Amino acid sequence: MNKFKIFSLALVASASVVKAQDIKEAKKAIDAEQFQKAKSLLKSIIKAKPSDGEANFVLGNVYLNQSIIDSAKIYYLNGLEASEKKHLNYIGLAQIDLDNKNTASATANFGLATKDIKRKDVDEFIYIGKAYMNSVNPDYTNAVASLKKALAIEPQNAQALLAIGDAYYGANNQNDAYKAYRDAFTADPTLLRAKMQLGVLLKGAKSYEEAIKSFNEVIALNANYGPVYRELAETYYKWARNKPSTSTANLQKAITNYEKYLSLTDYSLDSKMRHADFLILVKDYKNLEVVANKMIAEDKVNPRIFRYLGYAAYENGNYDVAIKSIEDYIKVPTNKIIGRDYLYLGYAKIKKGTNAEGVVDPAVFNAGLEEIKKGVAMDPLAVEELGDFGKELFGKKQFAQAAALYELSSANTESKNYLTDNVYYGISLYYANVNKTATAPEVVADLGKADAAFDKVLVASPTYDEAYLYKGRINNLLEKDDQIIKNYEEYITKITAKGAEELAKPATVKKIVEAYNSIGASYANTDKAKAVEYFNKTLVLDPANTYAQQSVKALK
Repeated sequence: MNKFKIFSLALVASASVVKAQDIKEAKKAIDAEQFQKAKSLLKSIIKAKPSDGEANFVLGNVYLNQSIIDSAKIYYLNGLEASEKKHLNYIGLAQIDLDNKNTASATANFGLATKDIKRKDVDEFIYIGKAYMNSVNPDYTNAVASLKKALAIEPQNAQALLAIGDAYYGANNQNDAYKAYRDAFTADPTLLRAKMQLGVLLKGAKSYEEAIKSFNEVIALNANYGPVYRELAETYYKWARNKPSTSTANLQKAITNYEKYLSLTDYSLDSKMRHADFLILVKDYKNLEVVANKMIAEDKVNPRIFRYLGYAAYENGNYDVAIKSIEDYIKVPTNKIIGRDYLYLGYAKIKKGTNAEGVVDPAVFNAGLEEIKKGVAMDPLAVEELGDFGKELFGKKQFAQAAALYELSSANTESKNYLTDNVYYGISLYYANVNKTATAPEVVADLGKADAAFDKVLVASPTYDEAYLYKGRINNLLEKDDQIIKNYEEYITKITAKGAEELAKPATVKKIVEAYNSIGASYANTDKAKAVEYFNKTLVLDPANTYAQQSVKALK
């Protein structure tokens, strides 16, 4: 009997050690961003020992991190039924509360999680700090407060130092974040994420070369630590964006490092989706289309991949595939639609309706424009993406269609392209109507909008002299003599103030001649002397100018 008891206790002790090793391995897999591996390990622990509340909690966190809320909640609730460390699961439920902006319920759940803890327990405060940070509505102040409680108990706890570093980083407190990450790595030299975060700080400060050196130090310690390659990829990407001369080489390095990162994850659906996300970021649409088609061929697929296939197919000129893929994604009520989905759908429809000469079928254009309007209504700042498409239409002299796009983008004062888009809007409207009958109501309306667009330009950028030139041209079409004179004279004054060097440029001379002739023509019916004066100014700059010569003869 005694032998049996001893044998039983030995089995229990052995099982406990295995469980501890497994949960440690699961946490290690999570840190390495091998989430599928972590899930498998945690599920095996729970199956072997349903009473393990911590395994349920950690598994719930994995699902919550992946935004699979229902599964996360199931494991948290299962964990509350466990006999060991069940209280941790209140922290998971509290994070869901925070995500839903239910702070009262979150506070109550945090209270339940810490109600019966021992005086030297720190894990609860670390997990609470992370919950505050990881919420879709992060609260870094409360995160820091909770993590300070953990550090008051155990000042050299590496996980608490790493977490408080993340909290400081989230709150844009770079100095305290740096110190916390450095202290975390000193406390535990195996905690590579802490050392990696020192490089992340450098990346955030746009010290890209120094960040890369820092990440390479992590690789020297462990070449198989996957997340550091993701950080390298993002650093090369940002370097390429911020310094266009490095773009080609650095974007290739970004892609290479991201592929290395993927090779060190578990190639789960989640990692493949992250890959697709990155390909969107670096605009590698050829690869994205290949990846998307491979994923769609699998039995289980995140529906978001249809969005990505649509984007990639559009960028690769496969407009039918783009339209079908995006429409298939949009029509499913449970899919989360974003403004860009409608933008791409609109672009694809317009492209499909464009003939070999670059002429867009009006009915097809209007159908595409309606999709684009839906996207802008859903996400007003999506207008920032319209400029390039508008410029493409403008370059093909599809001025009316370009104006229709710029009408959307030029209206948003928060857009980073507000000034440029108003310039293009005004010019597009001018050229769309330059050969039409100026008295037609729709032409008068369009030219009025063009004039107003340049007024906005002058408010945003008073030194943009070309605005006066275009306002003069617009009013020339409208035959408003007073406004013609006013705007062209303003242009001459502004351009003259720039000095002799500017005035000597052939392009500037041509515009001044245009201004003098337009002012002269405007005075012709009311003040012949003034008219002759301005035509003579033209002839000083351009003695062979036929219009000025003939006008002077007619007025004498």
